[in-house]
Amino acid sequence: MKTRALSVLAGLALLLFSAPAYVHHSNVPFDMDKVTTITGIVREFNWTNPHSSFKVEVSKPDGTTEIWAVEMNSPNNLIRQGWKHSTLPIGATVTVTLHPLRDGRPGGWFLTVDLPDGRHLGT
Repeated sequence: MKTRALSVLAGLALLLFSAPAYVHHSNVPFDMDKVTTITGIVREFNWTNPHSSFKVEVSKPDGTTEIWAVEMNSPNNLIRQGWKHSTLPIGATVTVTLHPLRDGRPGGWFLTVDLPDGRHLGT
């Protein structure tokens, strides 16, 4: 009886603490029904856990620029897709396809990138 009660408590604790992991991996901020393509200059590349990210400076039609923040998978997953910490050099011009942020800010969830050397990486 005591073992069963401990098992139930352990199961409840596991369920309770798994919620943050589920929420963390949510795609709610991104509009998964839309795909946007941007071209610009890599200004930052963060090869970090739990998600790598990079920023691209994009020229707008009025001549101003804006910085797009792009979120990606973890370095472990990216390595399996052919990435290295040096894949996106600062200053490189790239074309990125992404699911944009729902709130309209410049940013999104990474899908693909066309690199200056002709490589195409992504899903």
